[in-house]
Amino acid sequence: MDGIRFVQLTPPGSACSICIGEGLNVAPPGTAPSLQMVVSDIQAAHDHLKGNGVEVSDIDIQGWGHFVYFADPDGNKWAVQYIPGRDA
Repeated sequence: MDGIRFVQLTPPGSACSICIGEGLNVAPPGTAPSLQMVVSDIQAAHDHLKGNGVEVSDIDIQGWGHFVYFADPDGNKWAVQYIPGRDA
């Protein structure tokens, strides 16, 4: 269709997908305040982001999970969470 263009990202074995692109919603870029994804290895996720030039926080260890934070090029804020004892 005219006015819509997107990519659907689904990690292997996941039941969850993320769609990014144009024409998906009317929210201006940079207005998503708290997107989150769960991973099975927070250190690997941190290293991958940092290794690809992303400004990522240090690992924040909380009682309910371990987190790293970053903003995408549009300014949307992301949290990547590892939940100890649970496979992602």
